[in-house]
Amino acid sequence: VQLQASGGGLVQAGGSLRLSCSASGRTFSNYARGWFRQAPGKEREFVAAISYGGSNTRYAESVKGRFTISRDKSTVYLQMDSLKPEDTAVYYCAAPTRAFVLGSTAKDYAFWGQGTQVTVSS
Repeated sequence: VQLQASGGGLVQAGGSLRLSCSASGRTFSNYARGWFRQAPGKEREFVAAISYGGSNTRYAESVKGRFTISRDKSTVYLQMDSLKPEDTAVYYCAAPTRAFVLGSTAKDYAFWGQGTQVTVSS
């Protein structure tokens, strides 16, 4: 059971990145999925989530209008536009404990990827 996040990197403020989260070892196509991030010295925080069918999404207020979550079966994407230095963090993808729950807290999620670093320079 593995979730693999990729696509992080270094970008200037105002730039864009697209993160991907693929799944292996388990069928996550019927699970909702989420993205979280954690900056140094801070708690892990919710970024976005998408339902298993892709029709329902939710976003943290801090990224609403700038980030877009989408999915293609078991692969989930996070398109990040208009990036700000405060978006700098390690980004994690996750699948929930209960497949259909579109949770916004870390405790809602049982399966986690290894994280990908996003650094936004000013």
